[in-house]
Amino acid sequence: MSTTLSLPTLTTKDLTTDQDVRWCPGCGDYSILAQMKKALLGVGVPREKMVFVSGIGCSSRFPYYMNTYGFHTIHGRAPTFATGVKLANPDLQVWMVTGDGDGFSIGGNHTMHLLRRNVDIKVLLFNNEIYGLTKGQYSPTSRTGTKSKTSVTGSIESPIRPLTLALAAEATFVARTIDIDIHNLVAILQRAAAHKGTAFVEIYQNCKIFNDDVWAYATDRTMKSENLLYLEHGKPMVFGKNRDKGIRLIGLKPEVVVIGKDCALDDLLVHDETDAVAASLLSRMSNPEFPEPVGVVYAVRKPTYEELVQQQIDASLAKKGPGKLADLFESEDLWTVE
Repeated sequence: MSTTLSLPTLTTKDLTTDQDVRWCPGCGDYSILAQMKKALLGVGVPREKMVFVSGIGCSSRFPYYMNTYGFHTIHGRAPTFATGVKLANPDLQVWMVTGDGDGFSIGGNHTMHLLRRNVDIKVLLFNNEIYGLTKGQYSPTSRTGTKSKTSVTGSIESPIRPLTLALAAEATFVARTIDIDIHNLVAILQRAAAHKGTAFVEIYQNCKIFNDDVWAYATDRTMKSENLLYLEHGKPMVFGKNRDKGIRLIGLKPEVVVIGKDCALDDLLVHDETDAVAASLLSRMSNPEFPEPVGVVYAVRKPTYEELVQQQIDASLAKKGPGKLADLFESEDLWTVE
């Protein structure tokens, strides 16, 4: 007689810790935390199989507030810890929480290599275009002209485009969402959870204290419909308050058009999540010239790093057997020092 065991149904209370949440009032992180708990209820993974890993920054407090396993690590090095966790126990669902400073400044090198290796880790990049924890310096994603404590006359640097960088590093899942866009945020987190491989999610997050309303054009109800392009796989790229605008390609150059005036609906670019070239074009579309894409920009399935590592291990065992540690120590690469 066989018995089928079912997982207990999680609630948001199950995922809530007894720690006081220490973010500034009005911080976008509160919404991300709340929606993360909602998203995890439907992924079918028990708490003891979930791990949250973070580096340093306001976003990196996240593991304290999730009633799962977690590691608050060191500045910029969360990818290395997260990779170690996943390789040591591939059955775990590993989430990495980072910010635009932690992930793209001191941690830029580590983030890039995590993405190209395609380790099965879900990367959440909270992008507020500022250093919040260290009190308001401009960050790698701060747009040109940003005035801050370290750029009092305005930044002269070109900002990193997170989606473009992730695609260039060969990430197999790339998406964007917004802290207070509750339904879209939950949906994207669940898509990331289901993806096999490195899932990179950029989240527009408001820093109420040091960079308030930097995303106002994408969050204000009176203007966001004109400034955001919600992507749906297999559907034409339509946006606008009246759903009368779209994106058309002229060669490899996208352009904004008015449907019925400049072209027909059938002439618009149709979103294909598997098209790397189109994904690259979308990743470079920015306000005010273009509406900014929200949703899954790119998603493909490729072998993960841990799958390939296991294949190598299995092949070695099949060829040479399990081996002995003593034989390794006494192998041919041995010298006698006199």
